[in-house]
Parts: sequence; C-alpha cells; structure tokens
Amino acid sequence: MIKQLVAGLLLAASFLSACTAPPPPEDGEVSQLADALQQMGPGIDPDEARRAAALAFAHSTDLATSYGVTTSAILHNTLVNSGVKQRGLCKHYAEDMQRRLSQEGFTTLTVLRAIAEPRNSFRIEHSSAVIAPVGGDIYNGIVIDPWRDAGDLYWSPTRADPRYDWEPRMTVLRRKHERRLASEG
Repeated sequence: MIKQLVAGLLLAASFLSACTAPPPPEDGEVSQLADALQQMGPGIDPDEARRAAALAFAHSTDLATSYGVTTSAILHNTLVNSGVKQRGLCKHYAEDMQRRLSQEGFTTLTVLRAIAEPRNSFRIEHSSAVIAPVGGDIYNGIVIDPWRDAGDLYWSPTRADPRYDWEPRMTVLRRKHERRLASEG
C-alpha cells in the first residue's frame, strides 16, 4: 500500500516537473567527443570516432525517450524499482548503449562495461558503457554515461570522472560474489 502511494506521488511529481527529452547536442559536443575518442591512440580511425560520438549522443536521447524518462535519473530509478516504469536504471542504459554501439562493427574501437561501487552508504552502484581502443581496457577509454543526466549524454576519460571510481564490470561482479560467499560462511 505504501509502496503504491509513493509510486503514485512520484509519478504525479514527474508529470508536474515538466521535464522533457534531453536537448539535441550542440554542434561542438559531438566533435569534442569524436576528438577525445581519436586521441585515445594513433590507431583510432577518425571516421569510426565521429560515428561512435554521433551515435552515443543520439542513442542517449533515444533511450531516455523509450524509457519514458521525465524526471531526474534518481527519481526515474524509484519509478522503475516500484514497478511504475519498466526500464531506465543505469544498467539498462549501459546494456542498451553497449549493444547499440557494438552493432556498428568498429575495427579500431571496442565497447566495454564498467561499474563504480558506492564510495559511501548514501551512493548507489553505477554502471556505464566505455568506449576504448581495440585491445585496451576501461582505463584507456571514455565513459559514455547517458543515465547520469537522464538521457543527456555525459562523457569523460574513465580516470578523470570526478564522481565515480570505475572498474571493469567483471572485477566488481567477482568481488561481490566473493563477499557474498564469505558472508554465507
């Protein structure tokens, strides 16, 4: 009963908040990301970097629209977790972004997944896609994070992200599994 009441209030707040789909990127934003992708190494194809950058921005907006995002990312998470919305958690954005970028068949770029565990008890775990040079790891790449700003693409070199300490997805999942086993005795 309380869960349904909270979900109803959140849904009403989302309609009253007048949030809409994120604005289209400004001309320079796609070019800046393309330049950053190309700067990851001498073997990066400039056409692939431009295509990946344009697609990352466009798909971020598409995902927010398809998830029905009308609020902040955190508030949308509450709507998903309460069953009002079906998708739109950071892991959904990461999965869907990785899937879409991987469909492009890049030969000089690869799309990886990263997770940042919370730094304190008030933060939540966060997942994102990372574009890196073929053969590189997340630390050589650029975080592509459409969740953080509710569909308005945030990007940053992985090591320079001021908000999250990114690690390879499998490293975090293994550590969580080991902690679970240890707690079970």
